[in-house]
Amino acid sequence: MVAAFCVACYVAAFAQMALPIGATAKVALWAAFYGLAKASQYTAIFILGKEGVRRLRAFFGR
Repeated sequence: MVAAFCVACYVAAFAQMALPIGATAKVALWAAFYGLAKASQYTAIFILGKEGVRRLRAFFGR
């Protein structure tokens, strides 16, 4: 769930560059969406934690 939101924010951060709006608005939108993407990414890592990472590695056979 968080990963899908993260990817959607990354897409929105860079896709808005194609909109016919001013440069200031593009920078503001990019900063907002990129910030949301990074925040959701770090939140997912924090929630997952050390034990979760260990379980994922075991599950995928790393």
